Amino acid sequence: MNNEQNAKLDSYLAKRFQGDFTIAGIKFWADMRELDESFLQKAAGFKQIVPIFTNVIFDTSQPHANTVFEDMFQWLDLALDVIKSHRETLFVIRAHPDELRVRKSSRETVQGWVASRGVEKEPNVVFVNPNETLSSYELIQKSKFVMIYNSTIGLEASIMGAAVLCAGRARFTQYPTVFFPQSIEAYRDELQKFLRVDGIDVPADFKRNARRFLYYQLFRTSLPFGDFLEPSVRTTQTRLKSFELKALLESDAVTAILDGILNDGDFLLKEVRGS
Repeated sequence: MNNEQNAKLDSYLAKRFQGDFTIAGIKFWADMRELDESFLQKAAGFKQIVPIFTNVIFDTSQPHANTVFEDMFQWLDLALDVIKSHRETLFVIRAHPDELRVRKSSRETVQGWVASRGVEKEPNVVFVNPNETLSSYELIQKSKFVMIYNSTIGLEASIMGAAVLCAGRARFTQYPTVFFPQSIEAYRDELQKFLRVDGIDVPADFKRNARRFLYYQLFRTSLPFGDFLEPSVRTTQTRLKSFELKALLESDAVTAILDGILNDGDFLLKEVRGS
């Protein structure tokens, strides 16, 4: 990546890490709460912190993710077994915000799994429910390493320099960006090792590849139509703005689509220097 590309990505990440971002015109975080004093006091009683970032079970990535574990909940069951044998470590289980989103809530939830397994009774677990706007990024900064199933926050954590232990196949696991053991036994062994050792050596390629992958995902493969959308009456939905057809046809996204269809193009956004 050149200096201009790095600056563009850094600008995006600076806003993202503060919760200042939208998806399809929707701003999901009204604010992002820092780790409070009660959490920090609890964490001070442990040797190390390990966050566990979960997914929503209905996410379209999930059928493709289950190459090591049967599903995310089997992974969580394994994690719980390890949690019970490592009382020196504070595990922070972070439910995905989409779990309880209005008109889009999951039928199977991490919150339900936590209740059914009695997880909150474990003295070395903090459960962060879907409605809490706690900063995952501050949590990553204070952690020894990060556990994910296949959430994109694993890619962001790699960019932050954290060691990331991944349990499910993701878009980015085809490149060296995270630690991704290929069997349940290998995963358990790696998890136990990460908890036991004093430090984890993260290959320099992980951060570099993660930055390149995220840049390409954000600014080349994603075709933005944000200029033609606005928030709807329902906070989880968008609607079309009024616009001239010419503006749509001349947009970067439609230009990439037309080039792909008519000229056997690659459907990627063109990069304009200085943009």
